[in-house]
Amino acid sequence: MVKGAGEGITYSQAGVDIDAGNALVERIKPAARATERAGTMAGLGGFGALFDLRAAGYDDPVLVAATDGVGTKLRLAIDTGQLDTIGIDLVAMCVNDLVCQGAEPLFFLDYFATGKLDVDSAARVIEGIALGCARAGCALIGGETAEMPGMYQAGDFDLAGFAVGAMERGAALPSGVAAGDVLLGLASSGVHSNGYSPVRRLVELAGLGWGDPCPWEDGTLGAALLTPTRLYVRPALAAIKAGGVHALAHVTGGGLTENLPRVLPEGVGAEVDLSTWDLPPVFGWLARAGGLAQAEILKTFNCGIGMVLAVAPDRAGALSAGLEAAGERVIALGGLVEGQGVSYRGTLA
Repeated sequence: MVKGAGEGITYSQAGVDIDAGNALVERIKPAARATERAGTMAGLGGFGALFDLRAAGYDDPVLVAATDGVGTKLRLAIDTGQLDTIGIDLVAMCVNDLVCQGAEPLFFLDYFATGKLDVDSAARVIEGIALGCARAGCALIGGETAEMPGMYQAGDFDLAGFAVGAMERGAALPSGVAAGDVLLGLASSGVHSNGYSPVRRLVELAGLGWGDPCPWEDGTLGAALLTPTRLYVRPALAAIKAGGVHALAHVTGGGLTENLPRVLPEGVGAEVDLSTWDLPPVFGWLARAGGLAQAEILKTFNCGIGMVLAVAPDRAGALSAGLEAAGERVIALGGLVEGQGVSYRGTLA
């Protein structure tokens, strides 16, 4: 007999509820099944998740992987109790990156960690993840729910996502980027999932709470700032397939200033005309609340542009029309020039 066995404690008494974890898996199984697509091989519950690339239609695939979180937007979701859309943000942050490489997102896995598992709260988050996956055309095939007493304060949790996509060999982006290419911007849905540390600070300085009326639109401030990140996968893949797309840049932390150069070759810069779109009200309010200079807001927030395509000039009109038909608002931002970095003309208004 193990010494002291009669005085031992159970896993549950140590703060880990295995039954709650099992209940969560059962609850989210229907949401995961709703994301099944060609290539999916097994449901939740195994030690590993399987995916068949050949069944997904690939002959000579190259895999592309991305991982991300939602930053301190998670703090806002927890504090307001509005948990139904933060999972969409998580998916979007990963799959919008994948498509910039020219890859189709295939499957997604999530990581949810908390001190004490609340099945309803966790299920709301993961059902949001499943909804994001369904909209992006990728399958939610697995994940990890970790209950870790003593690691998180009551009600807190952490969230991360992992996406894998594929493309046929030789189809990687960026490719063929050159001076003369046209820049097409796709409108964002708001702040997306970057810049929430300064957002939270600016809200505090303004003396506002998440339940207060939003200064720029109807509803509460918290609800407005929790607008989920826009998913660009399906229209972006259609544009790539149509031909003429040389690069895509997901506008995340660092804004246009930092993200556009990531897809430009040596000796090529971007010239952006700021007069081609109106600064959405949320960014105008943030700029006024913080007294932010134009250069600072352009490298902190997306400023209304969530994705940028660099396209062949003779394909710009057709690609714009296709993207608009798919529901995107397209802005002709400017073009690529000889040089380096991003230069701006005009002012944000």
